[in-house]
Amino acid sequence: MTLDTSLLVPMTEANQNFSKVVRLVDESGMAVILKNNKPRYMVLSFSEYDEIQAARQKFIGATVDDVIAENLEALRELAQ
Repeated sequence: MTLDTSLLVPMTEANQNFSKVVRLVDESGMAVILKNNKPRYMVLSFSEYDEIQAARQKFIGATVDDVIAENLEALRELAQ
C-alpha cells in the first residue's frame, strides 16, 4: 500500500498537536498516525468513511451475487 507522506503524523506529534491531525483530515480526507515509525491508525472524515463503506457494500453485494449465480443449481437442490 502506498501512502502520501504528507498524511503521516508521528504519535507524539498527534498527541501534542491534535489540531494538525484534524487539519490534515479536513484538507485530505484522512491522516495516518505512526506508532514506532509504522502506520498504526487512520483518522478519516465521515464523508471518506461513507465512500469506503459504500464501495465495500457494493463489492460484497457483487461477490455474493456472483457466488449465488455460480452455485444456483446446487443451492436449488439443497433447498428441496
